Amino acid sequence: MSHRRAAILSIGDELTLGQTLDTNSRYLSQQLVDHGIIPICHLTVPDDQPAIVRALRDLSRAADLILTTGGLGPTADDLTRQALADALAEPLVEDPESLDAIVRRFRAAGRDMPPINRVQALRPRSAQAIPNPHGTAPGLCAQLRPPANHSSLPTSDPPRAHESRLVDVFCLPGPPHEMKPMFETAVCPRLRSDRIVRTLAVHTFGIGESDLAARLGDLMDRARTPTVGTTASRGVVSCRIRAEGETDSGAAASLERAVAETGERVRALAAPYVFGEGDETLAGAVVALLRASGERVAVAESCTGGLLGEMLTRVPGASAAVVGGWITYSNERKSADLGVSAALLARVGAVSREVAEAMATGARARAGVEHALAITGIAGPEGGSEAKPVGTVWIARASGPGRGGSAAEVETRRFAFTGMSREVVREWSAMCALGMLRFALVGASGASLIRERER
Repeated sequence: MSHRRAAILSIGDELTLGQTLDTNSRYLSQQLVDHGIIPICHLTVPDDQPAIVRALRDLSRAADLILTTGGLGPTADDLTRQALADALAEPLVEDPESLDAIVRRFRAAGRDMPPINRVQALRPRSAQAIPNPHGTAPGLCAQLRPPANHSSLPTSDPPRAHESRLVDVFCLPGPPHEMKPMFETAVCPRLRSDRIVRTLAVHTFGIGESDLAARLGDLMDRARTPTVGTTASRGVVSCRIRAEGETDSGAAASLERAVAETGERVRALAAPYVFGEGDETLAGAVVALLRASGERVAVAESCTGGLLGEMLTRVPGASAAVVGGWITYSNERKSADLGVSAALLARVGAVSREVAEAMATGARARAGVEHALAITGIAGPEGGSEAKPVGTVWIARASGPGRGGSAAEVETRRFAFTGMSREVVREWSAMCALGMLRFALVGASGASLIRERER
């Protein structure tokens, strides 16, 4: 039976309590789609054996494939193997090869295996153990017959005879450095799909989701193929394009063409806000543009406290385009490091057009570069006033031909990030500074940015 629909089950108290971010589900979903298998849900449950059993049974009614992560450790709260055995109505048995591998792993580290780790060699009687060369937790592979009643989970296929259907279940360890190699070597070769899925994510910044949807128009019709949807996160709105079809000799090329053509239409309709696709970031796009032009940038930051510089230098190869900058959190540092007049600061205040411009021009002159970005604002939660509420931010860009000469162009914009947390104000501010520089580099300085209030 083909794997058309998959369910991903993440197990652990640390996940349900929000103490740990679940990155495994994202990775597994991406891998499944690449294999032509559509994930129909992500479910997270605590370290509770009855909850895991219920989840396995419910998921098996709607999916052809279940992938679980977590709960394979040696402690009392690691209950995945016991829950799988309950769902299969089978006893646990010790797997000699798994036990030997665990013993050898401890010996290689110069230790005897603690007795507690012996439980990791247990598996349900009909299950197979999956070797784990990167840890002590073997994975598990089993086939689960769904209960007779139907699931409430989404499915586009008609109900099938449950008594003749077996669902493949793969239980993988939670640590990503153990889970990913196990998935690639032991799970991928066993995946079966009679469908092809092709996807593309086109990223925009500076335009709201509703405004972008209006631009895309009938591209977002859910009856259309390929489908186009949007997802917003901290100012980045991504257009998700997907096409799927039956496997045959020409299907892959046809789907790829359809997705590529839709991607081109999205780029044209969303210009100039499109900055990249896939794993590309806004900072990465800016660094790439700077490197292509042979130009460099410096930063001067007040309320963002170095976040803009961190975003830029997170990009591999940024050293060719980013020279550094200043964190001028106090007025004294604005004056001493960037040459901002103390009289100007006293007259208009640090959060102002004039000070943002002075910070940008001062940074460009001192760094000897073509571009400088400056940010000054009120991130909160304190410090706001009626005239300048929390979330008020001024961002300036100073650009010119020559390295450090007088700026040929100074652009300043005021943003209102009101109602946002301190963290989000700082992140939006850094992203909008990147957006302003990107617009300048692609010749679109006149384009507006979301949350912009004044120039």
